[in-house]
Amino acid sequence: MKTLLVIKSSLFNGSGQSSQLVDRFARQWRVNHPDGRVLLRDLAADPVPHLSAEAVQGFGLSPDQRSSAQQASAAISDSLIAELRQADAVAIGLPMYNFTVPSTFKAWMDHVARAGVTFEYTESGPRGLLESRPVYVLAARGGQYQGTEADTQTGLVRSFLGFIGLRDVQFVYAEGLAMGEEAAARSLGVAGEQIDRLAA
Repeated sequence: MKTLLVIKSSLFNGSGQSSQLVDRFARQWRVNHPDGRVLLRDLAADPVPHLSAEAVQGFGLSPDQRSSAQQASAAISDSLIAELRQADAVAIGLPMYNFTVPSTFKAWMDHVARAGVTFEYTESGPRGLLESRPVYVLAARGGQYQGTEADTQTGLVRSFLGFIGLRDVQFVYAEGLAMGEEAAARSLGVAGEQIDRLAA
């Protein structure tokens, strides 16, 4: 049975454009995988806490050495990593807030990056420890950023996912969503067509 992990990061839950894009992906994926399972991680409904120094220190300790707070942080991290490991494919709904990823998504990244668990350093550099699988990033943006220096998301997200071993990453961009109804409708239409093809 195939498993799709859906990650939503819009502050506006289901009404956010990136959430609607990732919902479309999941619907089409279900059509093509009727026996499949969808796991949902909604970072607005259930936000991941930002890392603390205590949590980071706890990651390097054995479970019996961790404080109760460190145990709670490690449990969150373990759960997020387990979701990734279960997934045959990952779909991420990603809005752009102030030229970068939502802080809740950054918190997710920080809990997923675990030395000795999802990556390790070797003599030849870092090596991701997760088995690669397709990751689809559905990016919703009010302006036009793709291919410009202002697009700080694409490089960051691609580099991070590659760092932990996920190198098969495809982006779908819905841009200009705040630049008038016609521009938004056109961009969403093109993105929707791409999503339907990728979710096959």
